[in-house]
Amino acid sequence: MTDLIVFSVAENKYAMNIENVQRIIESTSLTTIPNAHAFIDGMMSYEEKVIKVLSFRKLIQMNTYKNDLEILFEGLKKGHAEWIASLKISLETGATFSKTLDPHACGLGKWIDTFTAYDDKVIEILNELMEYHKQLHITGSIALDMYKKDEEEALRMFNVDIAQIYAHTMGALESFTQELDLVADSLQKLIIYENEGAFFAIKVDTIEDIAHVDESDFTNSTEKHESSDFLELDNVLDLDGVLINVIKTIKLPR
Repeated sequence: MTDLIVFSVAENKYAMNIENVQRIIESTSLTTIPNAHAFIDGMMSYEEKVIKVLSFRKLIQMNTYKNDLEILFEGLKKGHAEWIASLKISLETGATFSKTLDPHACGLGKWIDTFTAYDDKVIEILNELMEYHKQLHITGSIALDMYKKDEEEALRMFNVDIAQIYAHTMGALESFTQELDLVADSLQKLIIYENEGAFFAIKVDTIEDIAHVDESDFTNSTEKHESSDFLELDNVLDLDGVLINVIKTIKLPR
């Protein structure tokens, strides 16, 4: 049996032997290293040592996590702009409102429910966003009920109350976009890794699992990466129908 730590980077899944892993910790703010290799995000203190942090996304030539968050937040903003436009049409014409009124069921709500923050500033922004977002959906529901009794009052609610809450909600979401480095650090994980005397951290998106596998679960891998000087893949693991690239070794760029 072999024990592997399985982690994800975007839609890709990788695994590495647990023997090379010292610890898994939350990502943290890093100190920039002048003239460092492009794959190195910075350095950090760990158990009385100063170690470098290697970005696995950069290692496999992917967009940074920050770039993906920018795309995500733009989509969340667009989704709620469409929500507001649909609500306005319903309150002006009586058309059936087809969007969700459950604050946990929309794209933004689903993202909030899966997000865990550790930085105090991010937590403050998140709490503000959660409150305004909840009020937006609740007040929208009240306005739709009011339309059945008093169309003029329902429109007043939309133009005054809901417009104000929506502005606050988008303001809080915009605050997230201005703190993407902190948000990314709140989401990503650091694998403290040791290989042939080199001791460093590897920044990944999510830790998925610890897998206990047999040799028969592996198949040979022909996948190549441009960063093969620093990343060597061993084979592929089929874990419950999910293909996972198994890492043989990762080397720290100098």
